[in-house]
Parts: sequence; C-alpha cells; structure tokens
Amino acid sequence: MGLVQAFGFLTILPVGGGQQTSMGAARAWFPLVGLALGGALAGLDWLMGTVVPPLAVAAILLAALLVMTRALHVDGFMDACDGLFGGHTQEDRLRIMRDSHVGAFAVAGGLAVLLLKWSLIVSVPLELRWELLLLFPCLSRLGMLATMAAFPYARAEGMGTAFVEGRGWWQILVGLATGLAAAWLLLGSGGLALVGGVVAVALALGWWMSRMLGGMTGDTYGAVNEVGEAAALLLGVLLVYYWPTLFFAPYWG
Repeated sequence: MGLVQAFGFLTILPVGGGQQTSMGAARAWFPLVGLALGGALAGLDWLMGTVVPPLAVAAILLAALLVMTRALHVDGFMDACDGLFGGHTQEDRLRIMRDSHVGAFAVAGGLAVLLLKWSLIVSVPLELRWELLLLFPCLSRLGMLATMAAFPYARAEGMGTAFVEGRGWWQILVGLATGLAAAWLLLGSGGLALVGGVVAVALALGWWMSRMLGGMTGDTYGAVNEVGEAAALLLGVLLVYYWPTLFFAPYWG
C-alpha cells in the first residue's frame, strides 16, 4: 500500500503521484524508491565507465538523478536555504520559502550541494563504487522518513501535509528495515555505520530547521534529502579511506 504513490511522487515515473492526499502510507517505501534510483545510477555508471572520463561520468550521474526526481528535492533545498538564511523570524522564513523567486542563498546553496555531490561521486573508490552508488539515495530517503516521524509539521497546509496525515509506526519500521537490509547486504558492517551516520545527520538537521521554523515543511524534507545524499557519500568515502576493514566483513573478508 502506497508503493505506487511513492514512486509517482518521488520520481519522474507517471504513476500514482498526482493525488496529494492521504499519502502517509507512501512514506514507508521512500528508501525502496531510493534503492531503485541508486540501481539506475549504478547501471548507468557501469555502462559509461569504460568509455567516458570519470569527471564527466559523475556529472552525468548527477544530471540523471535530477531528471529522475524532477529536481524535486533540490528545489526544496534551495527554497529552504532562502528562508532559513534570509528571514529573521519564523513567519519571515516560512513566507520567503513560499516565494517562487530564487534568492542569493538559494543559488549559492544549490551550487554548493551539487558541487559537493559531484566531487564525492568522483571520489568514490572503485572497489565499492557500485555499492555506494546503489545505497546513497536509499539512505538519504530513510533520513527524510526519520524527520517526518520525529518533528511536527510547521504549516496547516502544504505539500508535506499529505505525508503527515495517516502516518503510523509501521511505515517507519518498513522503511528502516529496507534501509538496514540493503546496507547490510551491500556493505556489511560499514553499511550499518552509514545508516546510523546518515540518520543522525538528518535528525540533527531536522532539529535545527524545526527550531528555526516551528516545524518541518515540504521544502525542509527536500533539504534533508539533499544533505543526506551528500552525507551518505561523504561518510562512505571517509570510512573506506580510514576504516576499510569495516566494509570487508562479512562479504569481502
């Protein structure tokens, strides 16, 4: 229940995402949708890996992710940057985030997060490249699911309210089980460390944004996803470089 709606809302696929009411059940499948997106990225990387220069491959993968998600989360991240850094009160910040105009903070923030993700995709080591590419969109959406459960919604109406209504703990458990299973099967102990790190980053960011806004919004959920993707890639690269044995158990020992 909600799987088709999750794919329709979070991806470019023309299925089940048009209705924005009572989509609480769709939250359970956010990590699974992320895993599907990661699978598409890993497949594209494999197809281009031997014929396209690595810097261009990273750019193409990033562009493909933007297309597959309709840049939904990047748009939210940019709006959140404008509101959080451009307003002085909760009301100001929420008003700015509703404004369709793009400000300096949005442009700077959007460029920064895209450049960071591009550089991290370039830096992913070959020995665990497809595993990290497959997993990072899954973990970022698990982080988004965690903030939906942990913090209240700031508006009486808005895109994010569709996922607040009808929410329950079973959705959290299904999403968490999906993320943990994928992380363990793909990266062993290192994958579980990534789950903990990305969820911690998401909750910390959600706590700060909730203090600034009085709760979460659809834009801040997008911001959590963008930061979560960067955090998953960064933590993965750092763990592989500084604690490689964590990833070699139990599957590469």
